[in-house]
Amino acid sequence: MAQLSDDCFAFGGRLMTTAEARALLEARLAPVAGSETVSLGDALGRILAGDLVAPIAVPPHANAAVDGYAVYFDDLAGDAETRLRIVGRAAAGHPTAAPPPRGAALRIFTGAPMPPGPDTVMMQEDCRVDGDSVVIRPGIKRGANFRAAGEDVAAGAVVLRAGHRLRPQDIGLAASLGCRELVVHRRLRVALFSTGDELREPGGPLAPGAIYDSNRYTLAALLRVTGATVSDLGILPDREPAIRAALERAATDHDALVTSGGMSTGEEDHVKAAVEAAGSLHFWRLAIKPGRPVALGQVGRVPFIGLPGNPVAVMVTYLRIARPLLLRLGGATDTEPTLYRVRAGFGYRKKPDRREYVRAWLETDDDGAPVARRFPRDGAGILSSMVEADGLVELAEGLTTLEPGAPVDYLPFSEVFA
Repeated sequence: MAQLSDDCFAFGGRLMTTAEARALLEARLAPVAGSETVSLGDALGRILAGDLVAPIAVPPHANAAVDGYAVYFDDLAGDAETRLRIVGRAAAGHPTAAPPPRGAALRIFTGAPMPPGPDTVMMQEDCRVDGDSVVIRPGIKRGANFRAAGEDVAAGAVVLRAGHRLRPQDIGLAASLGCRELVVHRRLRVALFSTGDELREPGGPLAPGAIYDSNRYTLAALLRVTGATVSDLGILPDREPAIRAALERAATDHDALVTSGGMSTGEEDHVKAAVEAAGSLHFWRLAIKPGRPVALGQVGRVPFIGLPGNPVAVMVTYLRIARPLLLRLGGATDTEPTLYRVRAGFGYRKKPDRREYVRAWLETDDDGAPVARRFPRDGAGILSSMVEADGLVELAEGLTTLEPGAPVDYLPFSEVFA
């Protein structure tokens, strides 16, 4: 297992913008996961470990784009109908090797290889058959309905770059090149745990003062959507030796360690002390709401990510900090989701020098344009708001007053949950 250099997460204590945090992580992190070969059927969502170079051209031969008649363009009259004798037939998978004679037309079907010579295909709807001849009307352009060899992909071209996360269309393209397997980065192995004597597993009874552990289940789902293999270490007791031992065991066969909460300096918050005893820990104070404290460190040389305890803050800091970090460790090069420009359907005031994420959903206004509507409650503990919303409006540090109708950046959950 490849590992990180010592103290790659070291950073001073000032408030840092999310853009600075992501740029710093991008500069300091390198993939830690090795590579493996998988079948195309198992490649969805995996990250390419090397460039995919086309071994053949696609299509491998010139072919017809429509059902019709393959002709020599120079045989056609420019301003009158042309009558050509029909000689032969070509269908997909059944090519005709011999070129038709000049002054003749070859019946051809979509996808059939073009015979040598003809350079144009007349669509059958624009022709009429008269006995053993076809009558072609004027006006077609040279090369119409003719697909050249390599029109889609040239042999030797780099079609997918290393670090690309494979989508359905990428897998189809690889299949069109004749690939049965692809070399991808091994899935990142992430150990996940919670601490807190107040936490209970869902399904059991709740004692007075206890709550169900929702953050661990949220994070496990987020990690799997990101493409990681998750080892659920469960709820660890509020005892520093037990937490430290679990961390040190997990660091021997995992690529990253993730938790939420338990990172303050109180007498009952033992995760901080356990990580510091087993390695190193640095608090990154982000100028972000909800969120702010994110702990990044290492147990040995295995990265540790400590996220806030409030469930909405967990999701926001995961999506904007932890997710890009983990994708980078897993070999991905494109780690940032696409934000879309929409109109705000609400007004908002915020502090300067802080990036805020407002839970929202999209509606369509009378002009058919998308408008973001704000979820009315914005507490960091209201997990139901992330269920009701379908994305986040991102408000930059320099903004203090948002007027209704102003353009805003919108991050749909579909960008990061697929």
